[in-house]
Amino acid sequence: MATDASPKFQKPDLLSVPQPPDYHLSEVAVSPAHDGLHFWQFMIAGSIAGMVEHMAMFPVDTIKTQMQALGSCPLKYASIRTALGSILKSEGIPGLYRGIGAMGLGAGPAHAVYFSVYEICKKSFSGGNPNNSGAHAISGVFATVASDAVFTPMDMVKQRLQLSDSPYKGVMDCVKRVLKEEGFKAFYASYKTTVLMNAPYTAVHFATYEAAKRGLLGVSPESASDERLIVHATAGAAAGASAALITTPLDVVKTQLQCQGVCGCDRFKSGSIRDVFRTILKKDGYKGLMRGWVPRMLFHAPAAAICWSTYEASKAFFQELNTGSSSVT
Repeated sequence: MATDASPKFQKPDLLSVPQPPDYHLSEVAVSPAHDGLHFWQFMIAGSIAGMVEHMAMFPVDTIKTQMQALGSCPLKYASIRTALGSILKSEGIPGLYRGIGAMGLGAGPAHAVYFSVYEICKKSFSGGNPNNSGAHAISGVFATVASDAVFTPMDMVKQRLQLSDSPYKGVMDCVKRVLKEEGFKAFYASYKTTVLMNAPYTAVHFATYEAAKRGLLGVSPESASDERLIVHATAGAAAGASAALITTPLDVVKTQLQCQGVCGCDRFKSGSIRDVFRTILKKDGYKGLMRGWVPRMLFHAPAAAICWSTYEASKAFFQELNTGSSSVT
């Protein structure tokens, strides 16, 4: 009988205690913690999404910036058509891309922080409920506070370069002159406004996106995998447009703060949001707070569609990569 027994039963005193599948601490430490992705993969996916989004929509952002500076600057752009025509007439197509270098330097790192913080917070706050809209909104607020700290300095440089007849030759020239003439604090002059704008923006954006995505996937769940790209793009566009419209007044204030003292724009003594609001209302009335809302929506709707579809596609790539790696091991 002993000769017919399996070798592992011949010396029971030498048998090791059975272990669960993932018993090595090193494997646990590096295992994907959420959505099958590692932290660094969320960062890369977010960075790619941010770069693609902002580079693709940069000309629209330039038009929006110049329209929003109308209240203080002598650039009297009354509509998208006249703003676009004036830019093309004075600077040509390159004028639509002034400051794109600053955008490239800021968008990648900022979106890496943005999406990774969002995913971490969403996992922590959702309590295992993927339909928790409140958790999505709060996670978006945390994400924007962190990412704006990274992006605000380059956003200020970008907007100053976007102005018609900007006195700066390029990104480095703007950075050097601002440091010399205004000090480091000038890079964060609009940070408070940016956070106050982006906090409700991201709260509305993420909550709308997650809800729209669930709704669209629920329409035809049997073909969800085939239509996933369209779903993400549609949900992203809806989220971007609605959030952009709601937060336009604060975006106007942010532009005024970032462009103050440049190209004839007013310089605000206190730099407070209330001071800027009063100045805009005095010069342009309530309509001044909604300047650039059309190009802002035209920017954020397709930009969000591009961003979310790129982000989800990058996540899917990493998920397949991780699944393939785990099956090999």
